[in-house]
Amino acid sequence: MVETHASEAPASVGIAVCQFRPGADEAANLSEMRRLAERAASRGAALAVFPEYSAFFEPTIGPSFVAAAQTLDGSFVTALTDLARELGIWVVAGMLETTSDPARFSNTLVAVSPDGVLLATYRKLHLYDAFGDRESTWVVAGAIEQPETFTIHGLTVGLQTCYDIRFPEVTRRLVDAGADVVLVPAEWVRGPLKEHHWRTLVTARALENTIYVAAADHTPPVGVGNSMIVDPMGVELATVGEITDIAIAWVSAERIAAVRTINPALALRRFAVVPR
Repeated sequence: MVETHASEAPASVGIAVCQFRPGADEAANLSEMRRLAERAASRGAALAVFPEYSAFFEPTIGPSFVAAAQTLDGSFVTALTDLARELGIWVVAGMLETTSDPARFSNTLVAVSPDGVLLATYRKLHLYDAFGDRESTWVVAGAIEQPETFTIHGLTVGLQTCYDIRFPEVTRRLVDAGADVVLVPAEWVRGPLKEHHWRTLVTARALENTIYVAAADHTPPVGVGNSMIVDPMGVELATVGEITDIAIAWVSAERIAAVRTINPALALRRFAVVPR
């Protein structure tokens, strides 16, 4: 694990990527999340980002996932809001949400505030029908709507999930909606060149949009690990390797502005993904 401190940027905000391996026991998952969130808060993080499928996960997606799905006022989100309120931090994590289709669920991210308010939800747009998997058999894709964002100490934060990172327009839509930081909870499945893809794509989304990207993955053996925070110049500020742990980086509007002065790519582009 590598941490970076921004003593030269007093207006910075601490973000922690919290890497662990969720299982089929929600209570055990929440216990591990609490342990990692407490560690993040004690080290100064204002925001803790957990992986996709933090509430429930098994190596093979199937009926058990549908059975584990719950509403946004269910036990998992309730526990997250209690945790965020207790620690005084923002928390983002992936869950399985019920849908009108009894045979499928929504792969949903939730963001909760330090006062226990559900600030934003995001339902995965691009389902993992690739590399031999077929997530769409069990998951309802999210509707294409205006991106939901929320604010932390003056920074606008957007959400996307795992396979979405392969589609640059998802991140660009968030940037057009004002995002300074994009969070990417993931369960990035291992395989030939997959770790290379993960690191390259996360870095590219930060670099091409001159934003921060904080990506939280599962630990091996199913996930690749390598949860990371990348800055607007494409610098990897903080990384977790293959173990259960957290990594923290301090992000700031000043750094974004400085990078965009040097590299005004957003201002110079000739196409917009959504109206600005």
